[in-house]
Amino acid sequence: MKARSIASVDLDSFQRAARLILTHHLVTTTFPDRSALSSLRRWATELREDLLATFGYRLEVTETTARLFTVADRLDPGAGTSTATGRPFDRRRYAYLALAIAALGRGGGQITLSELADHVATDASRVEGVDLDTARAADRDAFVDAVAWLTARGALTLADGDAGGWASDPGHGEALYDIDRAVVAAVFRPPRALQHLTSVRALLGSSVPHSDTGEVRRRVRRALVQKPVVYAEELSDDEALQLALPRTTEEVELLTGLVCERRAEGVALVDPSGRLSDVRFPNTGTVAQVALLLAGEICDRVSDPDAPPPERMPLPADGHDALVAAIDGAIPRSGLFTPLASATSGDLVERVEGASERPAPTHPLIEDSWVAGTIGRLVHTYGRTFAAQWQADPAGLAQAATERLAQMRLVVRAPGGILALPALARFRGVTVSVRKRDPEIDLFLDSSPPDGPPAGETEFSDLDPSSNSASTVPDSIHTEIS
Repeated sequence: MKARSIASVDLDSFQRAARLILTHHLVTTTFPDRSALSSLRRWATELREDLLATFGYRLEVTETTARLFTVADRLDPGAGTSTATGRPFDRRRYAYLALAIAALGRGGGQITLSELADHVATDASRVEGVDLDTARAADRDAFVDAVAWLTARGALTLADGDAGGWASDPGHGEALYDIDRAVVAAVFRPPRALQHLTSVRALLGSSVPHSDTGEVRRRVRRALVQKPVVYAEELSDDEALQLALPRTTEEVELLTGLVCERRAEGVALVDPSGRLSDVRFPNTGTVAQVALLLAGEICDRVSDPDAPPPERMPLPADGHDALVAAIDGAIPRSGLFTPLASATSGDLVERVEGASERPAPTHPLIEDSWVAGTIGRLVHTYGRTFAAQWQADPAGLAQAATERLAQMRLVVRAPGGILALPALARFRGVTVSVRKRDPEIDLFLDSSPPDGPPAGETEFSDLDPSSNSASTVPDSIHTEIS
């Protein structure tokens, strides 16, 4: 690895650059900030070699862009992009984004928002199930979200006008954009021509069983930087062996500056800088704080010697094949280039994950009714400190908190409840401290309910005594839940 020859005084700068490109995949002169591209260009040669050797990722760096071409071994239903306000893109926004990229690739140096909308609307009319009617406010808002995504990454630069004004009234509002064709070309460049594919599997990494130890090791390393926790039970025998070898994680630690935490159940990489993960946990905000409290309550429930032990179940069946089938069923066959499809995109054989005879571990099942009751109790006790939207919606709060834990690979959905995974034990013993407002600036003191926080106490922060409260994802495994 080139990283081994970098002087210790420069290693931190190199690792920051590695985390930067692993986080964003596309870096331009303005995205994610104006200093990012220069820091990447400094280490372009070393990063290009180490990312390819460690993960099998290809890095291209030009004067105005840096693009990391990653490898996806499996589809991730939780992956995706979102608006500036954190709202996940829906199918309409993804469709408008794809059509806008295609239109910009055919454009010149500048384009108005209404002109781009006309191009997208014309192309959308040729795709079954997609349309853009600028007379509908919902369509305009979705289209502006797609344009804002491209603007944030530097593919478009606002030269005049206001996109918000056009979204409010396209008859009076307008916006003019400069087009950066180099960024447009770098935003979307699939590894294969999509018109030649009959299955999304052809866009994934090789899934045919083979004995290439280096490729198996790269698959495990990719999982380490793509998932908060990698559990050995979800891997094949060859992958589990590579996960157990120190060499597998040592080179990832050297390249990224992450810290490996290894337990019998699996491995997690912790980011002390907080710059690699897109979701921090623990974190501020009602959902994150309630999720942390719920994690502590689940740990107490599982380890309670006075309560009946919870039922234990293995992980539910993998839904990857169903997800692949759903995406394949949506491929527009009318655009398929049939003469080349049979020659270049024969469906790859799915890698057999569980070919061994290893017994499947079981995990405690926490019933939905218990989760609902626990969230209700937390709302009753600390509800005054929660955001207003959650105070009146305990069921929605329970769902959001559970989804946050599942996102961090701490629990997994199962029929009738959730399964507590081993990494959840890291958050046992959670305590709550309610911070008080300064009474001198609290103009409207009132009496609190007998069971609620004292007057003036308006928010709480969660502390995890089993770990540093500033820890960030990927979360680490401290012990097994039994």
